[in-house]
Amino acid sequence: MSGSAHRRAGLVCIVLAVVLSVYSARLVHLQVGKHREYGGLAAEKTAKKKVVAAERGRITDCHGAPLAVNVPIYSVAVDGKLLAELKSDRKSLAGIIARHLELPPEKVAARIASDRAYIVVQRGVDAMRVAQLKEELAGARLRGVICEPEPQRFYPNEERLGHALGFLNHEGRGIQGVEMMMEPYLRGEDGFIYTERDRTGREIVAYRGHERPAKHGMTVKLTVDMALQDIVERELDAAYRQLNPQMMTAVFVRPRTGEILAMATRPAFNPNEPGQAAIETTKNRAIIDMVEPGSTFKIVVIAAALEQKAVTPESMFHCENGSFAYAGRILRDVHGYGSMSVHDIMVKSSNIGCAKIALHLGADTFYEYIRRFGFGERTGLGLPGEIPGLVRPRHSWTGLSITRVPMGHEIAVTPLQLAMAMSVIANGGNMMLPQIVRSVQDDEGREVVAFSPEILRRVVSEDTAAKVGASLVEVVGERGTARLASIPGFAVAGKTGTAQRVDPRGGYAAGKYVVSFAGYFPADNPEVAGIVLVDDARTPGGRNYGGTVAAPIFARIGEAMARHLELVPESPTPGATIALVPFGNDMN
Repeated sequence: MSGSAHRRAGLVCIVLAVVLSVYSARLVHLQVGKHREYGGLAAEKTAKKKVVAAERGRITDCHGAPLAVNVPIYSVAVDGKLLAELKSDRKSLAGIIARHLELPPEKVAARIASDRAYIVVQRGVDAMRVAQLKEELAGARLRGVICEPEPQRFYPNEERLGHALGFLNHEGRGIQGVEMMMEPYLRGEDGFIYTERDRTGREIVAYRGHERPAKHGMTVKLTVDMALQDIVERELDAAYRQLNPQMMTAVFVRPRTGEILAMATRPAFNPNEPGQAAIETTKNRAIIDMVEPGSTFKIVVIAAALEQKAVTPESMFHCENGSFAYAGRILRDVHGYGSMSVHDIMVKSSNIGCAKIALHLGADTFYEYIRRFGFGERTGLGLPGEIPGLVRPRHSWTGLSITRVPMGHEIAVTPLQLAMAMSVIANGGNMMLPQIVRSVQDDEGREVVAFSPEILRRVVSEDTAAKVGASLVEVVGERGTARLASIPGFAVAGKTGTAQRVDPRGGYAAGKYVVSFAGYFPADNPEVAGIVLVDDARTPGGRNYGGTVAAPIFARIGEAMARHLELVPESPTPGATIALVPFGNDMN
């Protein structure tokens, strides 16, 4: 063979080798590289794609006690197409299903008479019934019944903490409270699997490697202590029955960290049955209701004046013997006072005294501190629906505003805002970010997200907070307006508030009041701060004041909380009688 023939033969061999290599590479690519893609396409054409539902994450309190869990509930269905292929005894099958589901046999027989591939017989069947049904079907060698899990959200504490937890809609998504706030962490991610049935109707797994396991939701741990929550709700229940108010709410926090310890509202609702509750009862009043704060707001003007060194606790102001004319209107005190110190103006809750302090401080500076205390903006708690309240811009104040805003009029706040403002005094002057979620954990208990205390800003100095706190302690003493807020063995600091109820049609509703007490304890080393607010209580003789209605509720809650937290009493003094007793007009 000539040299040219050898070269041609070699060239042909090279070309063949290249062609075969290309085909081999393509074959390897299809068999290995594209195996999952084409296997998936084949699975979609020849097998049934079955969704593997992700389980929603749990919600627990700070100690891990379950607050929202999933109960295994099933849908029982029948594959009519399979029954037709197997020529099954539908009458016997209907009888077994009817017996376990407590349904009329003729009704079940009529329902499963169709040859449709998926016939729902009943939803919401508990796990025990399903297990018994499966056992009898297996013994009778009857196939074609499908029992699919449909976990149902369950709140074991029912009404307890219901407003803060929220609930789910019919699609299983949170639409209120923590359920909505933490939806991205709680909902998880559904998986899928491709399945086929063999000739006997048994479900078999097809195309292994093309399934995706469900990614279950994470566990959300709250800052709420359910033992403290129970204390708050128990006392609100008792007061709600006795006082029959329009609304009540209470919020208690750890002032140094901003952690929510308890949050409750009356009237309440059961998140297990949200469809049976009136819309008004599902609202979390602690964050969505605006009220005029009344005299609890006096801590702002006095703290601002002390911080700006415009006054000292000993500075004297003449309180006009109970009647002060300003801007063409008369401002009154419940009792007529002469000259009083700033300290006593807080203790006696003088409207005129606070108005004069505000005039001395100046409207612009006062307005700045209103905003620094967090009023007029959302607290940042994160629960859906929270409102900022209403603080009119400084330029829209009237000539009268400087004397009315210091006593908590012409301004609207939420109960949570008041609790956080009182926490500023309790913790030494810092505005904390309120938090209701402590951490998020995966299904193995590892922390994925942890929330730490966050200082939003310094509002006043420690010295100013201490001076205001000293006055607030005396408010709860024998000379003050909140004697019924005292807790045996502990010094309590706080402020009462009584504001006429705003009429939605304009002006104020005659004879209707929103009363409150905001405070903290132990006064020297505060562990708990909070507020109790009662809207339009029906009190004996109409004596509806913060000091006679809200203060004793706070005291009863505080006494029980102190025992649960194992706080060491500061003194063996018995304290005041904690009862709903009309004590006098000065308890505002």
